[in-house]
Amino acid sequence: MPRTTQEILDQAEELATRFEQHEPIKANVKDATALRTVHAAFQARADAEWQLSEAVVGARQDGHSWAAIGTMLGTSGEAARQRYGCAAASNDVKEAASTVNA
Repeated sequence: MPRTTQEILDQAEELATRFEQHEPIKANVKDATALRTVHAAFQARADAEWQLSEAVVGARQDGHSWAAIGTMLGTSGEAARQRYGCAAASNDVKEAASTVNA
């Protein structure tokens, strides 16, 4: 069902008006405190994962083995390498490129 540009604009205007005039039913409005807590926890976890990844990269740059890193993470060296090896390798490539360009 092809529609003209004007029909699309008219419908968009109608929807915008309905949205602006909408009054939610109080019984349907929920307290979002728990959702904000979930979001804050997710953000904290994401920040911690980033810090951990950076720490692993630093440990590898300092010459620590995957086995030693895995021990600190409570896992095997192989599991640590599988999880964080790409971050460490990516950083190695960046350092190599900066050395070549220097």
